[in-house]
Amino acid sequence: MALGPGAASWLTEAAAIGARRVRAKIAEAVALAKLHGQAEVDKALGTAAIVGRFAENDLIRILAYQAGRDHGEPTRAGEGHSLQPGTSAWSNVGLPQPGADTDRASDIEADEA
Repeated sequence: MALGPGAASWLTEAAAIGARRVRAKIAEAVALAKLHGQAEVDKALGTAAIVGRFAENDLIRILAYQAGRDHGEPTRAGEGHSLQPGTSAWSNVGLPQPGADTDRASDIEADEA
């Protein structure tokens, strides 16, 4: 927590999702703060908390990314930018298809009569 508000956010979010090895990861963050500076590690921890990155080596990857260039605030992909096709195709399930034999029901009724 002495690293800053990013560390506090990371601890809160990690506890909320039940992240493993929190103590070891914070010890790593403290060690990294001696190499990269406290402000940079705190910023990386804050970023990790926002985007939900709590796995092994996530912090060091975020630090490496931040060292590469200056960035704005992190963002999460929304539904409007998803590559998933969606479920609208399922709305036609069970409906007669264009060009299908729609007189089939009347043929069956005529056969039964």
